[in-house]
Amino acid sequence: MGAVTETIDALAERMAGGGVVVLSGAGLSTESGIPDYRGPSGVARRHTPMTYQVFTRDPLARRRYWARSHLGWRLMARALPNDGHRAVARLQQHGLVDAVITQNVDGLHTAAGSPAVVELHGRLDEVICLDCGNQTSREELDRRLREANPGFDARVAAVNPDGDVDLDEAAEARFHVVDCTFCGTGTLKPDVVFFGETVPAARVARCFELVEGARLLLVLGSSLTVMSGRRFVLRAAKLGIPVVIVNQGPTRGDGYAALTVDAPLGRLLTGLAERTAGAARPGAVPAGLDAVAPVAG
Repeated sequence: MGAVTETIDALAERMAGGGVVVLSGAGLSTESGIPDYRGPSGVARRHTPMTYQVFTRDPLARRRYWARSHLGWRLMARALPNDGHRAVARLQQHGLVDAVITQNVDGLHTAAGSPAVVELHGRLDEVICLDCGNQTSREELDRRLREANPGFDARVAAVNPDGDVDLDEAAEARFHVVDCTFCGTGTLKPDVVFFGETVPAARVARCFELVEGARLLLVLGSSLTVMSGRRFVLRAAKLGIPVVIVNQGPTRGDGYAALTVDAPLGRLLTGLAERTAGAARPGAVPAGLDAVAPVAG
């Protein structure tokens, strides 16, 4: 218990001046039942995520994705924010965290009460037509897919970080995909950034702007294996902005960090939120009302 208290004290001391930007990854959502790719519950070795190139070019692969994702969505939609998400929202309310950049597509930061979040890789609960650009809700698509596939079901043990599940080929072959209702023939895709796809430039620019204006970059639950998230650590380090990393296991950003903590995030962040409750900055505006504006695209 003493070691945990000392760690919380060290984190609280570094965050006391406010101006913190959080960069979160899949490790923050594992306590909500969503596994990550490379941490203790990682599925990277047994699961190959869909790439943008395969999704757009191969109709059979696209059917396979939607069959799996249709079942996985039922579990993703039921996922609830955990103690870590709620603690981040409290740190925003205390005026210590100015902004949250998340690599996750589960929407749990927003559900936990964070007033505005830059969702680097989009949201799984939104759907876009690749032909006409029309956007719809995942709930609406789920209804249409249920109607097009009456009785389609399978045993699902766990959902993958990108929202799909493992499914046998026979079940996949029975699945019927639907097209865009707005243009009639367009290909539908979850409004998330697939592997091999480029994050919208305006969104990346907004994230760089937030990081460059931070007093401290706090990385939560990310192995920083891919450049999509690691670039913000590199930018902070280049500008002399301290980086603190809290993650279970080593990360590719550890060499740039002023402090690294290997611990379960829910418990640690809850303690940190409690420890800093009295340090809330007088008159602080909750993060998101001024500091973070939604980013289109």
